[in-house]
Parts: sequence; C-alpha cells; structure tokens
Amino acid sequence: MNIKNSKKILRMDDIGASTKYWEIYGNGKITFKKYTLHLPIITNFFFLKYLPCFKSWGKYEELTKKEWEEILTVLKKYNRKLLVGVTANWIEKDGTPIPFPIKFPQQAAILKEAQEAGFVEIANHGFSHCVIGKHLPRLLSSNRRYHREFWPYLSQETHTKHILESQKILEDYFERPITTLIPPGNIWSIKTYEAAKKTNIQKIICNQYMLDSEKQLNKIDFISDVNDYFNFHDREIKLYGIKWLENIIKKY
Repeated sequence: MNIKNSKKILRMDDIGASTKYWEIYGNGKITFKKYTLHLPIITNFFFLKYLPCFKSWGKYEELTKKEWEEILTVLKKYNRKLLVGVTANWIEKDGTPIPFPIKFPQQAAILKEAQEAGFVEIANHGFSHCVIGKHLPRLLSSNRRYHREFWPYLSQETHTKHILESQKILEDYFERPITTLIPPGNIWSIKTYEAAKKTNIQKIICNQYMLDSEKQLNKIDFISDVNDYFNFHDREIKLYGIKWLENIIKKY
C-alpha cells in the first residue's frame, strides 16, 4: 500500500509525556469586556493558573485505546501517515521514570501495530520532556521552562544519558531503528547533537537550530518544521476530538 504524506506532513507530539500532567502555567491575560491586561505574574499566582479562564496547558489525560483506534480509522480512510513524537518515559511526582510501554501498554501496542501497517512513524520526543526534579507545578510562577529537556546548561552527561536511554526504550519496544528526534519544546543544544551522533538518529526536526552553536551537522540532518509540517499535540485531540483531526487531514 502506498500511504500518502502529500502536502504538509502530519506530526503529533507529547505521546507518553507527563508534561501534559505537570506543566501548569497561566496565559498571562486578564480580559474584561474589550480590555485585555497582560499580567503573567497574576495569572500564575497560586490556584489561579488552574482556572479555565487563565489556564494555558495542563492537566489532561493520555489518549485512550479507543481514541487511538479512531485516529487510525481516519488515517486509513484518507490513506495518510502520521509522525508520532513519543516521550520514552512518564515522570512520576517523585521523579521516577516509567517507560512508555509499561505506563501505557495498550496505547504502545496500538502504535506498534500501526507502525507495522505503515500508518505511523515513531519519533523520539525525549527521555522525559522535562528537567527531572524541577518538573512539578510552582506556587507563584510558571514551570514551563522546566518542561524542555535539552537545555544547553545541562551537562553533556545528561544529554547523552537521555538520548541513549530514550533510544533504547523506543527501539527495544518498536523493534526498529528510531531515526528522528523531535526536541521537546523546540529546544536543543550542541550537546544534544553530540549525543545523537551515537545513535540511529538521522534527522532532527524542529522550528529552530541549536541554541548554543551554529556548527554544521555531520551525518544528521536538521529539518525545519516551519513550512512543510502541520504540528499538533495530543492535547488538540482531547480538546477538539477526532473530527478536528479529520478536518485537518482534509485541509492539508
């Protein structure tokens, strides 16, 4: 079967990422009638960031087995392929990592079957999606910056450990090389690149280049996702449903 990825490539991130549960921050806006005040400090204050009128991100649940079945039905209907960014570990409150196939065995099994059928390509979306130990919500501020995994200030040891271990988890389960890295939050470093060179990663897909270097990549391609990709998160499926995805596929 010749599965199409014409026009824009469809990409969904954050599968298996505990960021959907722990990343909590306010939208920075207070609106009254036609006036909007930008007050990020206020909207991140204590419980306010959890209120629907101020909340920007979490919390939401992982896609269910049924939702994945519906996604695959739509992909098959339109003969399209989906690039799926899987975070290798769910990070518990105490910082304990739980591998995606163990935390979400039904979802992992469906993705593996979809991969075999050619409707899904699995990409590495990080080991944790976050800076472990700093991932929990904060009382008086946003914790968004700690839900990017590959900051330049982190050690080479951390970058290497996270890349190698996430690759092993995903490749052992899906039983094929994982060749694409999607850096969480579009943040990556020359340390990430040096780590990726030790793996089967062939391309890094992101909306920006390394934060700390302009060094030309060797044996790994940087692919900007600004023009040729339609990027979304599992959150959109939770918010808008499968019909939203079908409309996106029709459009792109």
